[in-house]
Amino acid sequence: MNKALKRPLDGITVVSLEHAIAAPFCTRQLADLGARVIKVERPGEGDFARAYDQRVKGLASHFVWVNRSKESITLDLKQPAALAVLQQLIARADVLVQNLAPGAAERMGLGAKTLRAQHPRLIACDISGYGNDGPYRDKKAYDLLIQSEAGFLSVTGTPDEAVKSGNSIADIAAGMYAYSSILAALLQRGQTGEGSHIDVSMLESLVEWMGYPMYYAFDGAPPPPRSGASHATIYPYGPFATGGDGTVMLGLQNEREWRSFCDTVLLQPELAIDARFNSNALRNQNRESLKAIILGIFNALTAAQVTQRLDEAGIANARVNNVGDVWAHPQLAARHRLQDVQTSAGPVPAFLPPGASDSFDYRMDAVPSVGQHTDAILHELGLDDAAIAGLRATTAI
Repeated sequence: MNKALKRPLDGITVVSLEHAIAAPFCTRQLADLGARVIKVERPGEGDFARAYDQRVKGLASHFVWVNRSKESITLDLKQPAALAVLQQLIARADVLVQNLAPGAAERMGLGAKTLRAQHPRLIACDISGYGNDGPYRDKKAYDLLIQSEAGFLSVTGTPDEAVKSGNSIADIAAGMYAYSSILAALLQRGQTGEGSHIDVSMLESLVEWMGYPMYYAFDGAPPPPRSGASHATIYPYGPFATGGDGTVMLGLQNEREWRSFCDTVLLQPELAIDARFNSNALRNQNRESLKAIILGIFNALTAAQVTQRLDEAGIANARVNNVGDVWAHPQLAARHRLQDVQTSAGPVPAFLPPGASDSFDYRMDAVPSVGQHTDAILHELGLDDAAIAGLRATTAI
């Protein structure tokens, strides 16, 4: 099948007052689907995430990840001339995304209520730590702080120590809900002709992802314990060391798998009916005794031998990869999931968005340098070279 040249969001223009992760991750995904994303940055330094590190050929790892396929314009929004340019951009846009400090957009006359009155078809999406109202509205919110507020830290780590997520999970959650909410708003606008105001909070996004442990602890019940890389309530489900050459991750989901595990992996079929282990609740209750039995058997086997037995038994298992291993993951390579994108430092590999489509190719364009598209966008708005030079002389751009 030949893929169509048109992408789902071709013709949609997004203006984004964005920094860090949540909003840029949202808008990058809109760009993946063909939207034109105009990223508004501070003159000179740009999005402060550009300076987080220099791990990607001198560029910041966070920034490269969430900013491909965008255009960058620099505007000092404290200056009226720059704010006027932004107002022109918004007048032409379908979507405005912003994750500025609480109240900052309203102070510049860019609050959703004002903009929606001026531009009824506009979809205005605010992303914040706690939402646009409530007692926490004005609190600063960073990813780790939201992990804490949402109860994520209480169920993640070891019995002795809470541990944060190794990625920016609260930012990612908020970015995903902003992305999906904007797609829904575009569909709704197609039916009603009206835009929307979307208010996404990091707290509410991560709390949604906390649904299982919250219900597990419903009505005052004890919460799931912190159990490292093992499942908190299902056993055996987690990492198990093998005979000196690695660790295998495995997971059992039901009693049929438990019997198969005892028969084919442990070669001890009698364990399946052992009174200590003949239900998941009992295995979880007696996990230290069962762990000693499993490790005693696995200690005489290599990781490859354990994996072979698990596969024969139909037991889910995985390698415990480090992040460097994932770049060369054989499954990702076989499915051609990597593609080069351009940056100011040269091409770098990037993973295609999840969800391979047979009807279009995802957009995988360059990561912009600070203000790379400023002049072109201003020309598009009708400014001539002299006007642009004047803006630059006053550092408005």
